[in-house]
This record gives sequence, structure tokens and C-alpha cells, in this order.
Amino acid sequence: MNLEQVIKANTICFKLKVSILKYFKFEAFYTVVYRIINSPYILDTDHREVDMEKRNHQSREDLQKSVFSHSATAPVDDEQFGISKHIRITPDYEAFNQPNDMFSRGFWDSKFANRMTMKFFRSFVKPTERTRDEEGFSQEDFALRNGPWVVTEMFAEMQKANDRRDGFTDDFTPHIPPRVEPVEIKSPQEAAGRIKKVGKLYGADLVGITAYDPRWTYKSKFSARTRSSKPVDIPDEICNVIVLGKAMEFDIIRMSPSATASTGPAAGYAEDAITLLALAQYIRSLGYQAIATQNDTNLAVPYAIQAGLGEYGRNGLCITRNYGPRVRFGRILTDMPLAHDKPIAFGVEETCEICRRCANNCPPQAIDHGPPSTYTFNRSNIRGIKKWTTDGEKCFKFWVSRGTDCANCIRTCPYNKDYSKRWSKILRFLLGTPLRKLALKMDDRLRLHDQIKPSSWWASTDGSFQTLERAKDHPFDAELKANQDRVKAVRDARR
Repeated sequence: MNLEQVIKANTICFKLKVSILKYFKFEAFYTVVYRIINSPYILDTDHREVDMEKRNHQSREDLQKSVFSHSATAPVDDEQFGISKHIRITPDYEAFNQPNDMFSRGFWDSKFANRMTMKFFRSFVKPTERTRDEEGFSQEDFALRNGPWVVTEMFAEMQKANDRRDGFTDDFTPHIPPRVEPVEIKSPQEAAGRIKKVGKLYGADLVGITAYDPRWTYKSKFSARTRSSKPVDIPDEICNVIVLGKAMEFDIIRMSPSATASTGPAAGYAEDAITLLALAQYIRSLGYQAIATQNDTNLAVPYAIQAGLGEYGRNGLCITRNYGPRVRFGRILTDMPLAHDKPIAFGVEETCEICRRCANNCPPQAIDHGPPSTYTFNRSNIRGIKKWTTDGEKCFKFWVSRGTDCANCIRTCPYNKDYSKRWSKILRFLLGTPLRKLALKMDDRLRLHDQIKPSSWWASTDGSFQTLERAKDHPFDAELKANQDRVKAVRDARR
């Protein structure tokens, strides 16, 4: 039995077990029984690379040609990423495979495709699925979160019959694409300026432009219907990428982790989708190709950094100058001639070297406390890049256990500020200087990284809130680092 048959058998067995076990009322009992009877089919996802690309029975060489229309190769020697001092692309680099991201694995990987995961996914359309008597988890909190998700879910369901989930696993399907000849672009600089003006008119807070880089394109996409992979098709003419950033509301994120705080990402995705669709149609109306992508097709963070929108942080996110890490990014791939933006630096990398706020306050301890490295926690990490890496499996398990996503690594970041305030701008300036240690101590005392009570947010009329939980401060925690190293040692011994 080949691996693809094992995966299909595993999916069939899982569905059968769900029908048998649905009568049990206690999730703990269900989990125990499920793991016992499922053990013969559990894939060794920590130590064995699953090649899901054999669905079409093509040779690996032929499939690579269908996946990439441009060449995506690892460098011969370590290559500097942008203008980063420490982030490097190594000769061991491998393009990421979307079936290996945690949301895809929640459907096909027996390690995560269980009853609790399905309840987590259902809660985004059924607000009572995970409601409970806890701050930030009432039916009204889930209703607030689920409101904006109807926009992205609507687009995802439109092409379901064609095995597409637009915005999640597939780029947005063009709606009545105009058939016109390309207008003449005399100045790529002027064209880029107009793209940025129109993008912000349509709702983007940030717009950057960079060259298309095939290394950030997924090796393959995930089919939710067949629980297998499908090829990514990028036209050869594509040469540029427009990156659109949509900031999430500051006070909403301060309630993380809660269903209330998850409204921030939900609204960000909804607004980003509308902006992407509008700008892509504007470009097509000028006679050029435009492929609007959100969580699909390619990696967002590398493109955002290359487009000059921010720097890479310890939390694995692009930290922007005006919104910190509190930004959702969409991309439009196009053949329109456009001038490129340059990467920027304003002290983030140096600050992350001495700051551990995100790592200290990560509930499942999924963020690395150490320096940038090529270490990968599991198959959901991209390989061959020296950087700070997060453990996606731990992160996803925590989300599922809580019934909603978590943004503690965003909430506690010293760059997560309301930059309409003068003191925020002063702090940002100090973080970009040798006085950053002093700036971090000052910021610790402001307590803006503490979690606020969702009930006080609902009741507030003047912007004042009550603290629900005091956050840990920025200094290095040797005990947390030692615990993480022990987990790594055990995992490495099993590999």
C-alpha cells in the first residue's frame, strides 16, 4: 500500500470512527478511545516526509514542472535575506508544501484530524460550539468574532464545487475578467505610485512592491475535498508582487487570547479580501494579469519584508513600522511593469535579540527563546532558512484547546503600539538606538502588553480598561529556555 492509499484509508477510518464515537458525551473518553483504535493508521508525521504529490501518478520531475513555471532553487552558498544581519537562505532550502501547514493537517493528518479540531473549525460558523462561562468566550464574543468571517467564508464556498477554497487554499477566482489590451506603461515608478494610491483608496493601510520570487511559492496546494495535493500554476509572465497590509485594531488585540480578540484577524481577513479583489480587477482592467492571493499560493512574510513593509521578528511575523506585527498581508501577482521598493531596517532585529516578550508570553511555549538557526520543530516549518522559528504544532493545539486563535505574540510585542500617540513614536525611535534596553524597561512599566478584560472593553466608553492577566516582561527567562531545550533534545533523539 503506497502512502497516498494510506492517507485515504486513514481518512475513511477516521470518518467511520467519528460515526461510531459520536454517541459518547465526554471528549476525554473519545480522545483515549480514538487514539487506541486509530494507532495502526497513525502516520509518523514527526519523522517521515509525506510526499502527497503522487496523486496524479506523475514522476517527481514532471510534477515539479507543473508546480513551478519559474525556477525555484536553493543557493549554492548561504544567501543574505534582504538586508538582515542574521537571516540566511541556505543550500538546504526547500520550498514549502501547503499540505504541511497546520490548517491543512487539521484535515488529513491523524495526529490532528480529530473531534476537537472539527469543533474548532465549526465554531467559526456556529457561535455556540465552544461558548462557556469565561471572560471573552460568551456567545456574544463568538458572535463578534464570527461576523467578519462570513466574508472570507463566502468567497471560500463560492468555488467549492470546483475543488477550490478561494483565499484559503486557492487564489481568488477572477469575476468577469475584462478582455482588453494592456495600456502602455511609460514609467514603472509612476505606475507603482498609482498602484499604491489605488490600493490605499480601496482599504489597504500599507502597500509595497517587490519582484516575484519563486522560492516563496508553495510546492503544491492542498485540496480539502480529496485530502491531497494539487499543483500551483503561475504564468511565466508574472514578474512582480504587490503586497497589501491591513492593520488590526489595537485594543481588540489586547484581549488575546479570547474569542473577542480574534475579531481582529477576522476583520483583517475580510477587509483584505475586498481590497485584493478590487485592486486585482483594477489591474486586469488595464490589460495586465493579476492573481490575488491571501493564505494560499505563497508565503506572505518574505514578500512583505522584501517589499519594504517591515522586518522579521522573533515571533515569525513581519513587524511593520507603523503597526508593529498587527497586520494581515495579501499579495497580488502581476505582469504589470512596476518599480520595486527596498527592504527597510529600523532596529527590529537588534531588539528581538534581547527581547523575549513574545516567547515568554506564548501559552504553549511555541516560540524559540534562542538565536536564529536552521532548526525545525516539525514538518510545518520551512526548511533551509536560518531564522527564528515557531512550533506550529504547539500553537495549533493551543488554538484548538481554547476554541479560538491566539495573538499573544502580537499583543506583547514592544512594537505593537498606537502610533498616533507621541510617546509610542519616541519609544520606537529609542528601540532603534543603543538605548533599546532602556526603552524595553520603560515599556515594561507601561503595562500595555497586559491582557485586558473583554467585559471591560464591551463596557468602556472612554477607552479605559481593566487588566485580566499581567503579562511577563522582556528579559530572557533561563528556565523557559532550558525547558524548551529539553523538549528539542527529546525530539531530536527520535529523529
